[in-house]
Amino acid sequence: MPRKARIDAPGALQHIIIRGIEKKSIFRDDCDRDRFVERLGKLLFTSSTSCYAWALMPNHVHLLLRTGLIPLATVMRRLLTGYAQHFNRRHNRHGHLFQNRYKSILCEEEPYLLELLRYIHLNPLRAGIVKELDELKSYKYSGHAALMGTLSFEWQDTDYVMNYFGKRRSAAWREYQKFVADGIHQGERPDLVGGGFLRSIRGWTALEEHQRRGDYIKGDERILGSSDFVTQVLKQADESFRQGNLLKRQGIDFYVLLVKVAIYCNVEIEEIWSGTRQQKVVDARSILCYLAVRKLRLSCLAVSQELNMCSSSVSKAVIRGKTILSGMKVEGELFISELFRNVPSLSMKGDL
Repeated sequence: MPRKARIDAPGALQHIIIRGIEKKSIFRDDCDRDRFVERLGKLLFTSSTSCYAWALMPNHVHLLLRTGLIPLATVMRRLLTGYAQHFNRRHNRHGHLFQNRYKSILCEEEPYLLELLRYIHLNPLRAGIVKELDELKSYKYSGHAALMGTLSFEWQDTDYVMNYFGKRRSAAWREYQKFVADGIHQGERPDLVGGGFLRSIRGWTALEEHQRRGDYIKGDERILGSSDFVTQVLKQADESFRQGNLLKRQGIDFYVLLVKVAIYCNVEIEEIWSGTRQQKVVDARSILCYLAVRKLRLSCLAVSQELNMCSSSVSKAVIRGKTILSGMKVEGELFISELFRNVPSLSMKGDL
């Protein structure tokens, strides 16, 4: 059976699990760990991706992230590709470092954010990397130390998390530490490391109760949350997919979009292709990238090849394009509607 596409959108809470190939170590010493953390921090900061929890283990990594303006797949590709190249060079090895593709589970914030926070940060204690909870406060390869105020990572969003435990920081620290300590006896939490039908309803006992009541329950292995949450997420993902397909069926492809944006923004097509830094051309190029990636559902790589840009520049242009449209107080759908109502009709690449 083919793998299902990942589900992601700005603001989505994602539990990411990265594993070494054949369960082998992906960190051989602190130099490797420091390089991974440094690279992770830079990418999260520049992509406006929020990080609430993280832990580096010998052969796997846990991250709890909220997608920013750049798709999480783009952030993860840059993180894992760059780190794997570093690791292979440093240790004179070849081949894949990570097991298949990383696992990502879109999570319902209530009640899973705090449960995942505790589960992820207790990983080093459960594995015996640290011997007791007090040691975890100074362990620098987990987000727990930052939440306890003993270490600082500017890319880790500690304020958002600590506000769950109290407004005054000293009281929040006490409540957070108690919350984490209360989770030690829970041991492994298979209900938190993946989505799916049974996990979403908290196991077989809960399933039997739902069946007695005659409830209809929806589940998906990519999502950790209630049946209503799963249904809502799948509906939104399907609507986004269908929107891109609808535009394509209407004959709206990248080249049509290029012409329409050029006319609407009063710039020449050649200027958009040229890479000039004139402000109105940069704005037009940014809007084009946003509409192509977010509405036509083209990849940043595909758009970069059309515009002779690197994919990271396209990702940044997507963010600028969204900001420009927000400043115009229009969403992408409304802008497309205006675009195609007010400019001459062109439908094929040959029209250029």
